[in-house]
Amino acid sequence: MHAMQYELTLPADYDMGIIRGRVARVGHLLDDWDGLGFKTYLLRERGVHGSPVNQYAPFYLWNTVEGMNRFLWGGAFQRLADDFGRPEVRQWTGLAYEEGGAAAAGSSAVVAVRSRRPIPEGVELAAAMEDAVGETRRLAGEDGAVLAAAAVDPHRWELVHFSLWEHDTPKAEGDVFQVLHVSEPGRGALPRGRQW
Repeated sequence: MHAMQYELTLPADYDMGIIRGRVARVGHLLDDWDGLGFKTYLLRERGVHGSPVNQYAPFYLWNTVEGMNRFLWGGAFQRLADDFGRPEVRQWTGLAYEEGGAAAAGSSAVVAVRSRRPIPEGVELAAAMEDAVGETRRLAGEDGAVLAAAAVDPHRWELVHFSLWEHDTPKAEGDVFQVLHVSEPGRGALPRGRQW
């Protein structure tokens, strides 16, 4: 499992209706993408949920590197780069994934929460990764949780926690995003629990 995200930070007076329209037009194109667990089309609006910026920032969980590479190098990502410039693409190695109770009830996601934090020098790595797995389990068990995941970037020694929620009062801390669309062709195939 591989996590991936890029952020397009837009001007303060940008018409975010343009992003909503774009997702409405093209969001379905990844609904059957081979190798994709899920893609969440995420939006932050300045002043909403405490966001200081306007931002379009999709978050992906990939089942296969081949699916991710086909997206990045096969032309789909190029269209975004042509329209907005080429953003930095962050990637993390998957640590844990859990479905939440709201997923079993068939609820759809309204908001997402992403938390990134450094792993301090001197911390025992095995313990830090087990803590991340435990936090994923805890988040998925909260009322209203659709799913939760954790991943790590061993280049920057950064942990990322990602969760989807059926209501706009999530029980997670971090940057809150509005969910515009979810493509989830391989979500059912994402391995549950700890990834090693």
